[in-house]
Amino acid sequence: MPPRLHPLDRSPRVDTLNRLLERAWSRGWSDYPSLEPEILREKAGYDPSIGARDAAETADFDARLDALCAALVDEAQLNSLGRTIAHGQLVRVIKQRQSLGELWAKRPELLETQLAPKLAAPIIVVGQMRSGTTRIHRMLAADPAHSATRFCDSWSPLPPRSKLAPDLRPIGNSAALFMARAINPWLDTVHPFGAARADEELGWLASALDHATYEAQWRIPAFSQWSEARDPSPVIREFARILQKDAAHHGNADMPRVMKCPQFSENLPALLDAFPDARLVIASRDNEEVLHSCISLVANQMAVQSDHADLDFIEAEWRRKLSLRESRLQSAISGFKGPISHLAYSGLNQNWEREITRTYSDLGLDLSPAALNAMRSEMKKAEAGSHHGHAAQLKQFLSDQPPT
Repeated sequence: MPPRLHPLDRSPRVDTLNRLLERAWSRGWSDYPSLEPEILREKAGYDPSIGARDAAETADFDARLDALCAALVDEAQLNSLGRTIAHGQLVRVIKQRQSLGELWAKRPELLETQLAPKLAAPIIVVGQMRSGTTRIHRMLAADPAHSATRFCDSWSPLPPRSKLAPDLRPIGNSAALFMARAINPWLDTVHPFGAARADEELGWLASALDHATYEAQWRIPAFSQWSEARDPSPVIREFARILQKDAAHHGNADMPRVMKCPQFSENLPALLDAFPDARLVIASRDNEEVLHSCISLVANQMAVQSDHADLDFIEAEWRRKLSLRESRLQSAISGFKGPISHLAYSGLNQNWEREITRTYSDLGLDLSPAALNAMRSEMKKAEAGSHHGHAAQLKQFLSDQPPT
């Protein structure tokens, strides 16, 4: 892997792909990828009448698609690769929504799956992006008494068509990660990926066109702020249905699901309405450290898809985002009566076993020897991960060009 010397560094492969795409379009070898919402709906074969969603949820999805497409055209300044990726992502999301609707129409019993109350009350990890939420999530998910969402289940939520058919999602998502790493060689330094590893449910939010996954890769402030001001309940209802389907498929509805996504901080009231028995783990880290790490992550994503990525914009936007998330998180937990545990990034670095033991006590959970051994194995795996290189990258970036 080549050194990443600047937050906006990108692989030469990006420029090669841009040239190849432009040549293919100019010679008629492939179609110029549209970002017109009606064309995207038509290409995906979208029929909103199929499935379990009500009229308000359908209207919310359509409004989100229209607003996101407008921001991509007006604000994002996508290069050829970025436009191709955006087109592909949105067509996939619409097709996936259509297929989920068809699944629920065919198998309505999936929507009757209930998480066992109290026994299987979910454990929700919330906190700022880059505050240690992934480490906390994967340690809690390592406990054999808990369930968690695999990366492949998050981004490919449709199960095999038959119970007898093999689940090929880990293979398909491994191939997708291989391609992503080929384009972006520093991908795993900003987040440790693995197709079958426990990961955040960001894909389920993205499938309802919540803004979180899109604002981290494209410059779309109009869409972000428009979406932030909307009621997230339609997104969370879709999220809950996908969780029901996933729990039914894996047969783990009676196990506490450990869930994690920094976006939960923004949507926490709606999430707690959907999961009133939830137990919360709140991650925290020094604000400036979080900001620097966020700038690095977002710059890494934006530089691939735009030739006009701007560090000043990224810093200003993520200062705003972090402030918004913190404000909404504090407001939501001020009235929450359920179990809460606070975990500081520095405390985990000093003695993670002590901190996890305290967290289990805070949440009323039993920390078994099997759970602790599984967490030790997870920590050893994490220690060997390439994401530790991100700290060295940040040190280099800050020594050359600290944020203002």
